[in-house]
Amino acid sequence: MEFKFITHDNHDAYFNLASEEYLLKQTDGYYFYLWINEPSVIVGVNQNAIEEVNLAYTEQSGVKVVRRLTGGGAVFHDYGNLCYTVIAPYDGTENAYKKFTAPVIEYLNSLGVKAEFSGRNDITVDGQKISGNAQTVHGNRIMHHGTLLFSSDMTGLTKSLNPSKLKMQSKGIKSVRARVTNISEHLKSKITIEEFKEGLKKVFLKNASEYEFADKDLTAINKLVLDKYSTYKWNIGRSPKAQNDFAFKFPFGIFKLSFDTENGLIWNANISGDFFSYKDINGITVRLNGVKFNREEMKKVFMDIDKYIVGANAEEILNEIFK
Repeated sequence: MEFKFITHDNHDAYFNLASEEYLLKQTDGYYFYLWINEPSVIVGVNQNAIEEVNLAYTEQSGVKVVRRLTGGGAVFHDYGNLCYTVIAPYDGTENAYKKFTAPVIEYLNSLGVKAEFSGRNDITVDGQKISGNAQTVHGNRIMHHGTLLFSSDMTGLTKSLNPSKLKMQSKGIKSVRARVTNISEHLKSKITIEEFKEGLKKVFLKNASEYEFADKDLTAINKLVLDKYSTYKWNIGRSPKAQNDFAFKFPFGIFKLSFDTENGLIWNANISGDFFSYKDINGITVRLNGVKFNREEMKKVFMDIDKYIVGANAEEILNEIFK
């Protein structure tokens, strides 16, 4: 069966991740898909987003955090990062990663980039990572997708994937940080990401015809966006249970906060330290239970902490937790 090639200018990470699930689970065709996300962090299906992502930075910067269907570590996407997805019948190939990355590596080599397959699922140049790949099987079909760092903003990448100072013990899958580089730095002749995209498109169009999402496709994809990919429950709440400990010396004294996170919510909160108090601090900890782990929700609880702890300041505490 001939592949259908999809390309469009929708940079919404919710939409692009939802479209992958739709094509994998709700169609029976063969697809190749090129897409670029606006700045966003994409976390693996089994990861603890609270542990892996600097949620304070992503919230302040408008960077979306989206959970994908595949395993592996958290990655940063922006307009300098080209993503590709292949959906096809699964034939039981043991190392399908090499099979699906081969055309990409061949294309990179044709541009003078000395790319090679490395480790379990990476494409590297001189030992530096330019592409991470992941796969999932649904029924008798497989989805393979990968990133291609072309001219990505390394500052945004570093800040987004640098979690808070909370000391966390989690059963989630940890990201393995690797040395990364942009493809543009290794090109013999400079080209734009759009030119790079068009070149890769031609490689796959040898065996594919172009396809645009029909209205029925868009309706189903947008339903997935609304019901799943744009929700706190899927993106953050699905995080595995974790224990979190925070301790810092403020002008008002040592402040220690411990709590569990489960389904993205705070439970079993406890506050201790050598500070002086006006009244029982349990008045704060009880209110923390069941609250989403994000700055705005915690701020509502801490806003009157100065009425409990002498000299305490809510903003000062939150600034350290979400640093």
